[in-house]
Amino acid sequence: MLRGLYTAAAGLTTQQRRHDTVTNNISNINTPGYKQTNEVTRSFPEMLLALTGTNDNSDKRIGKLATGVFAEESLSLQLQGDLTETKRSGDFGLSANIQVPGITFDESGKYVSDTGEVTFQPQAYFTVEGQDGQPRYTRNGRFDLDQNGYLIMADGSRVLGKNGQPVQFQAGTSMDDLQLTDDFRFINTVTGADTGQSLQLTKIADPNALVREGDGKFRLVGDANLAEAVAAEDGVVVKQGYYERSNVDSAQSMVDLMAALRAYEANQKVVQFYDKSLDKAVNEIGRV
Repeated sequence: MLRGLYTAAAGLTTQQRRHDTVTNNISNINTPGYKQTNEVTRSFPEMLLALTGTNDNSDKRIGKLATGVFAEESLSLQLQGDLTETKRSGDFGLSANIQVPGITFDESGKYVSDTGEVTFQPQAYFTVEGQDGQPRYTRNGRFDLDQNGYLIMADGSRVLGKNGQPVQFQAGTSMDDLQLTDDFRFINTVTGADTGQSLQLTKIADPNALVREGDGKFRLVGDANLAEAVAAEDGVVVKQGYYERSNVDSAQSMVDLMAALRAYEANQKVVQFYDKSLDKAVNEIGRV
């Protein structure tokens, strides 16, 4: 009897996490460069079998019924957001649609071969310096200059150039004096001279290897070879005076929010039903 109670409890926890994830997406609709997060769920037996090294449950069965759902992980949807014009010199909108020869990606940026092998569409990012000195990656291109001439994000993180060092201009330089070229170099519009500074754009072969750190930044875990400099043939464009909006689908988010609420209520009713059944079993049947 208690198996159903445990299953309903697992459903409550999972739907709560799903609700929290969608709520976080909605609250970041207006956050520049924000990437939507989707909750991935699996039934517990499937999760247990995967951890034991096999996904084939043909010869391994845990009971006759599933033992509930498990919120396995949250995956970021690393797809292009719309560019919005601001005419602000410190705003840089990154537009990328990197293709892989012989592969056609679907709307979610994924390709599944005939053998079941999954390939994700590479994505491009601005590169900034983390607090530990290691590179971080972001699509939030709303930059400014600090008092020392460093190009920084709103949280103070320094933007890196092609030499791997923070981008720094001469003291007294204004963002309005700087123009970004098609090859990501900065030109001083007052003197017409090359400033010797440029933006470092990084291509991540598998965006799912990125871990969200907050403030619109991601950290790469695993194989460092997944990150490489953006090449000319990748067709990546950076537009000055624009910024990339979040890729959150507000309409779908509201649908997901209501679905999570209804599923939570359904599991809650199951828990209440089991509570009443146990009450009868203990207090009424037990008297006989």
